[in-house]
Amino acid sequence: MTKIKPAATGDRTIPPKGAKMIPIFIMGREYMVPETLTIMKAIEYSGYKYTRGCGCRGGICGACATFYRFVGDYRLRTGLACQTVATEGMIIMQIPFFPSNRPDYNLETVTDTPHEVLRALYPEVFKCVGCGTCTRTCPMDIDVMDYIALMKRGDLKGASIKSFDCVLCGLCASRCPAQISQFTAAMFVRRLYGRVIMPKAEHLTKRVTEITSGKYNGMLADLAEMDRDVVKKLYVEREREPDMSGAGAWMPKDVSHL
Repeated sequence: MTKIKPAATGDRTIPPKGAKMIPIFIMGREYMVPETLTIMKAIEYSGYKYTRGCGCRGGICGACATFYRFVGDYRLRTGLACQTVATEGMIIMQIPFFPSNRPDYNLETVTDTPHEVLRALYPEVFKCVGCGTCTRTCPMDIDVMDYIALMKRGDLKGASIKSFDCVLCGLCASRCPAQISQFTAAMFVRRLYGRVIMPKAEHLTKRVTEITSGKYNGMLADLAEMDRDVVKKLYVEREREPDMSGAGAWMPKDVSHL
């Protein structure tokens, strides 16, 4: 097969002199790219321009979900294009969007039966057979099967914490034999936990009331009139709450602005 001549396009990756060129396949066509590039950079190096399926470039947004195989290997693998390094003989296909179950809901109407609301909106969660394919597919190394099991048991707090690092790439749902939309169900559960189950922060409620009443409008107006460097100095030298202090336990020495 004739090799495609590489062109420095996209983010204009310029390989170092003497860099080893390796063959990869993008949507069935062979290209020669420098080794050590991520899949995303290799695709751009090959002459493609991203119009979708490319977001943060740092493994945060989940927009670059990718399937790939290696020549001569039947196994189908997954990863994020911005993190996974292109390797010789890799056959690549990205899926910047995967159709999933995204029902309409209004958290304001949910009261004291959050587990039943989950069952009504995401009945497929309870069809999980515990195969673990979702966990093996996740590029963020989240135990997806475990948080689905927590959902089934009614432990929505545990499921919220377990799924917190999800980047919504959809790869788990794309491989699930029970056709569960794990990532959107997890988003719903986290919202539900924050709205219905998590204890309310009374000190925050008080502060919101003070803000909406206009208590701090004068202080804000004074800050707006200050020189930019003065505001920066105030910000840098401010008293900071310790990272591990309990909710509402810390108070600054200067309480004149509270």
